[in-house]
Order: sequence, then C-alpha cells, then structure tokens
Amino acid sequence: MTYLTGKKIALRAIEPEDLDDLYRWENDSSLWIYGCTIAPFSRYLMKRYIENYSADIARDGQLRLMIVERETKKSIGIFDCFDYDAVNRRAAVGLLIDPSHTRQGFGRDALETFMEYAFQFLHLHQLYVHIATCNTASMALFLACGFRECGHLTDWIQLPQGYTDALVFQKINPDEKG
Repeated sequence: MTYLTGKKIALRAIEPEDLDDLYRWENDSSLWIYGCTIAPFSRYLMKRYIENYSADIARDGQLRLMIVERETKKSIGIFDCFDYDAVNRRAAVGLLIDPSHTRQGFGRDALETFMEYAFQFLHLHQLYVHIATCNTASMALFLACGFRECGHLTDWIQLPQGYTDALVFQKINPDEKG
C-alpha cells in the first residue's frame, strides 16, 4: 500500500524550497484566527525551523507535511499532526489550504490521505481537532470525513472581536474494536 498519496494530492516532508510558501502562510494575519499564531515569523526563524525539522513524531510530538497538488507538483497547503500521545495513541490535526485552492476537494483529500496513514501506518487509535464555531467550512470538512462532535469549549479562542467557542471533533480508528 502506498501511504501519503491521495487522489489529487500527495503529502510530503518539508523541504528548504518550501520557505516562501511557509513564510507567506504563517504571516498571513487573515489566517491566524484558524490557528494559534499571534505574531509574524521572520524568514530567518522559518529557515531555521525547516533546517532543524526532524519529521520524527515520536521525538517531536509533531509531524508537519506539505500538501502538494499531484498534477502540478505545486505546494498548496500544509498538514499538521501535533500533541502526539504515544501512550494513548492519539494526536491532534489541522490543515491549511492556500486560499487560492480552497473549495476544490484538496482539503478533504489531504485529510482522508492522512487518516489512512495515521490509522494504518502510525497505528493511532484516534485523531481530534478543535474548531472555532465560526469556521463552518472546517466543521463541514471534518464531519464529511467521519469526525464526530464530542465537546464544546466556551470562550476557547480569542478573535479580534472577542472570544468565541470551539467544538472538539474526534475520529476513532475504524479498524480497531473498542
């Protein structure tokens, strides 16, 4: 079985050539409400991050993968797996698709591709995500991929206009019996 290759995308390790894309996405303040970024990153810090990134989820507790359009080989987003818990075999996930490539099925393909890798290769028991209640597109994506709402966090995310709630969604490995 080939992991990390979807219908329209492939997930791959971060390369030095990704600096410009990562720098642009991490510093686009309009995207900060969807993650935890509160200030811009310098090119220097982004370059150092790429140079020192190990892609060892067991060591770092995180795995970041570039989302690449298979047809053009162009980077169109990034997939994050973080807060890895080896004992309970779970991790949080998040993804960003470049605004010029949204609503074209790339996010769903990336999420489905990563879920297969996480459950069949990494042997994770579950994946979870926190989503701001105003982010209806992300909620629809995760629900379409079989995640279930399992919690409500009040005033969880601070936005420029004030606090908003977040919903917690999780997906249990369908190949495991409880």
